[in-house]
Amino acid sequence: MKISGRNKLEATVKEVVKGAVMAKVVMDFKGTELVSVITVDSVIDLDLKPGDKVTALIKATEMMIIK
Repeated sequence: MKISGRNKLEATVKEVVKGAVMAKVVMDFKGTELVSVITVDSVIDLDLKPGDKVTALIKATEMMIIK
């Protein structure tokens, strides 16, 4: 599979917290915690569970800085 996104981080799923519609997926990337919120349907489709090796794809069109 090819994809245009370049910000791909190989990570390990630490935790999956399912809600009614959305789920929080906590991942470890070289000691840094990454958190993604995706649909529960996507968690089920991907069969995500702690210990899974995944790729976190970060695609952003905007970045803000607040001080």
